[in-house]
Amino acid sequence: MIVAIVGATGMVGQEMRRVLYNRSFPAKEFLMVGSEKSVGKKIVFGDQELEVISMEQALDRKPDLALFSAGGDVSLEWAPKFAAIGTRVIDNSSAWRMDPSVKLVVPEVNGYLLSKEDRIIANPNCSTIQLVMVLSPLHKRYGIHRVIVSTYQSITGTGYKAVEQMEAERKGEKANMVYPYKIDLNLIPHCDLFLENDYTKEEMKLTHETVKIMGDASVKVSATAVRVPVTGGHSESVNIEFAEIPNVSEIREILATSFGVEVKDNPSEKIYPMPFYSKDKDEVFVGRIRLDHSNPKAINLFIVADNLRKGAATNAVQIAELLVKWM
Repeated sequence: MIVAIVGATGMVGQEMRRVLYNRSFPAKEFLMVGSEKSVGKKIVFGDQELEVISMEQALDRKPDLALFSAGGDVSLEWAPKFAAIGTRVIDNSSAWRMDPSVKLVVPEVNGYLLSKEDRIIANPNCSTIQLVMVLSPLHKRYGIHRVIVSTYQSITGTGYKAVEQMEAERKGEKANMVYPYKIDLNLIPHCDLFLENDYTKEEMKLTHETVKIMGDASVKVSATAVRVPVTGGHSESVNIEFAEIPNVSEIREILATSFGVEVKDNPSEKIYPMPFYSKDKDEVFVGRIRLDHSNPKAINLFIVADNLRKGAATNAVQIAELLVKWM
């Protein structure tokens, strides 16, 4: 099996390389694919140093699998070309997520939907992945009516240039501005572009993608997305309203036994999820689980996950692992 990593030099591409290597993904050859300006560069894959090749070169090699993390425009142009030669494409951009003919997959939630016929599979938004990992098992037990989520999103979600902006600001140096305002010692309630309804694209991704993944249009989601000056992962403060009065002890047990979820919830010992602890980990961490004193059918909780790992690279590789049986 030949596997192409498209966008191999980016932050998510780097994590894909690590995850594929660390999970011993069963391929005989890995292709590192980048933009024209990256072609010829050497990058590390495990204990090897591989040369970056172009999209055309990768297409000529007819890979069995391609993991895309190179932006929506690239995916829209190239994913169909790879799919047409028989390559299975797992795309990390937003290009295909809401296409009704393309499956939007979090393996622990709806991986069973994958089939031999799938050629393009969409990897969800990072914030959506960690949210549905918690919502899905609770929805099966209690039935979710409404979700209000506020995100605290790491600058790594924007990429290398955002990290460079924050680091320059912390040193008191002139920064190349990726954000409209300084990010160090600041919060920016603005992730992605604003839409006509005054929500951002990031906020509406949480709304629409959650419904598609969970397969239930009755679940209502309202989101506010905030960029924060941290690395290590995205955090989410979530209020969940159920169809019936929930039992917090049972909710903790449900989540504690959900694959890929780790409960960190002991306030008396100051144990709760933080991006400081989630960095480079694949689990989704949840804590601060408590009843909403203003609504007997609702709870509040706090979710954290490394947006580059489970929020992107690890989820994509997990999808790839499910596809191996058809390769």
